[in-house]
Amino acid sequence: MADPSSYRPKPGQIPDSPGVYKFRDEHRRVIYVGKAKSLRQRLANYFQPLTSLHPRTATMVTTAASVEWTVVSTEVEALQLEYSWIKEFDPRFNVKYRDDKSYPYLAVTLNEEYPRVQVMRGAKKKGVRYFGPYGHAWAIRETVDLMLRVFPVRTCSAGVFKRSAQIGRPCLLGYIGKCAAPCVGRVTPEEHRELAEDFCDFMAGRTGTHIRRLEKEMAAAAEEMEYERAARLRDDIGALRRALEKNAVVFADATDADLIAVAEDELEAAVQIFHVRGGRVRGQRGWVTDKVEAVDTAGLVEHALQQLYGEETGDSVPKEVLVPALPEDAESVGAWLAERRGSQVSLRVPQRGDKKDLMATVARNAQQALALHKTKRASDLTTRSRALEEIAGALELDSAPLRIECFDISHLQGEDVVASMVVFEDGLARKSEYRRFQIKGFEGQDDVRSMHEVITRRFKRYLAESARLGEWADGEGDTDGAPAGPAPSGEVPAPGEAPVEAGPRTEDGRPKRFAYPPQLVVVDGGQPQVAAAKRALDELGIDDVAVCGLAKRLEEVWLPGDDDPVVLPRSSEGLYLLQRVRDEAHRFAITYQRAKRTKRFKASPLDAVPGLGESRKQALVKHFGSVKKLRSATIEQICEVPGIGRKTAETVAAALAQAAPAAPAVNTATGEIIEEDDGGSAK
Repeated sequence: MADPSSYRPKPGQIPDSPGVYKFRDEHRRVIYVGKAKSLRQRLANYFQPLTSLHPRTATMVTTAASVEWTVVSTEVEALQLEYSWIKEFDPRFNVKYRDDKSYPYLAVTLNEEYPRVQVMRGAKKKGVRYFGPYGHAWAIRETVDLMLRVFPVRTCSAGVFKRSAQIGRPCLLGYIGKCAAPCVGRVTPEEHRELAEDFCDFMAGRTGTHIRRLEKEMAAAAEEMEYERAARLRDDIGALRRALEKNAVVFADATDADLIAVAEDELEAAVQIFHVRGGRVRGQRGWVTDKVEAVDTAGLVEHALQQLYGEETGDSVPKEVLVPALPEDAESVGAWLAERRGSQVSLRVPQRGDKKDLMATVARNAQQALALHKTKRASDLTTRSRALEEIAGALELDSAPLRIECFDISHLQGEDVVASMVVFEDGLARKSEYRRFQIKGFEGQDDVRSMHEVITRRFKRYLAESARLGEWADGEGDTDGAPAGPAPSGEVPAPGEAPVEAGPRTEDGRPKRFAYPPQLVVVDGGQPQVAAAKRALDELGIDDVAVCGLAKRLEEVWLPGDDDPVVLPRSSEGLYLLQRVRDEAHRFAITYQRAKRTKRFKASPLDAVPGLGESRKQALVKHFGSVKKLRSATIEQICEVPGIGRKTAETVAAALAQAAPAAPAVNTATGEIIEEDDGGSAK
């Protein structure tokens, strides 16, 4: 615990101007980000006597070891920079809202030649028009099913679309009139895009124009005695009106607004948002958060606005935002929202009428969400806490192991030997910190040596980064312990993660995967694997990390040096948590091992031909049909392939002659020999 006076800036160092500040801990991790109109006045508040600070603020300043700041020109710039830093550094003492579910959106892919209507979740993509969010995906599908009668926009996947175009026959929706069938040319790309834009206009609230147009067409058809067409138009109008009825009218003046309500107690807060477009409630979503900083309702509202609109532009930011309390600097927040929208945005607290009544409804939803979250979390926290306490008691640890790392080895008869590292924090999987390893120290099957290598590599990285952090903190620069650059050979990030870098980037404060040690290392195996892991730690001089192994046979827990295992009761929450950790490590390792094996099986002899690019490899295989036929071709026949000269043909022929034909692949379920296909891969 640091004394705030030890890093307090000297008088006169802090500028009296707007800016954003960061508190860092002893490891140079950013733990809090804030903004201020006057940095000097705001930062002075943090260096008062601890007894006069809010308990959460006192915890933050005693955890911190330094403070730094960046001066900006305006309060709006400070707001934007604060949002960017919170998103980038994920500080532990800042309020961070978590979605209580993954909300589905109705999306129209206007970035494609033939726009598609579909349900989408997750991050928004450029060029896609979104409507919602909706509470349930089935609500979107019901709405779309009604509207396809009038706006028969494509809803099929790219594969189905391509297949229909190849065979010249549309799918079922094309036959029943719920798709314009652009795949077979019934409409031009321009006509189909116009349908998609009309669909978007209707979903955006411009409904009257389309209904009036259909009513005029229906009347004209009836007058001309085209009664079948008039009946179809009548049914179309009915379908659109039923789609509208699914969204109740709340404002008669076609208001576009977002209503935000907050429910809170001393420890947690819940936020509910109603999205009103064209006077109708078009979507609803909710967030929950721990109040890890001293923040009031106005502060919670400001954080919610940042998260809700931080990456939105244009019409995604409504003309009106209604909140229960105005942020401290409402004028700057309003200017920031207007900048995001591109026009004026009204940020206010509703005082009377329909908007105040709807805000009360949103607030009731927030209260219910908070109550439900607390009920779920109480049970979850109790179980996880009991599991960690049981593990600590069984293994005779000084405290509960808040960070557990588990390692597992996977191979197939000694080939493609890999290892996995999974991380659990507070009893929950931390998938962003999973890591995969390729065993490079030796060849063959030896789980004990593999475990020793992986543990050694993981904790060498920890020691190197700890040493580097210590020197950087003193301003000494790089060390020789962990050279900067790409990851050491054999270390592979988890899917979707950035490549591992050799040194911690303390200048930007981003968390490093190997910088923090676990309290407990779990290995998948018995005495030999545990002994190997312990020996690796001893060789590195690490004596403050506990080690245990979980053997699959009887689910026994093995400790280093013990002749007998620790047997936890079958009903033990601690044993259940260890099993989950072990099973997750096994799943992660075998998934990686299978991927490597599949990649090896798909390798082609042409990959070893120097100077032969992907395009010419494909041209060769396409011309001859397979690598097997290419191997038997003459140099003159190879030269017939476009883009292949005689010198290249000679190189290809020589390389294929030297490469022994791969052993035939066998389907292990049926015993059938699988023939080689294009590119030499098994099919």
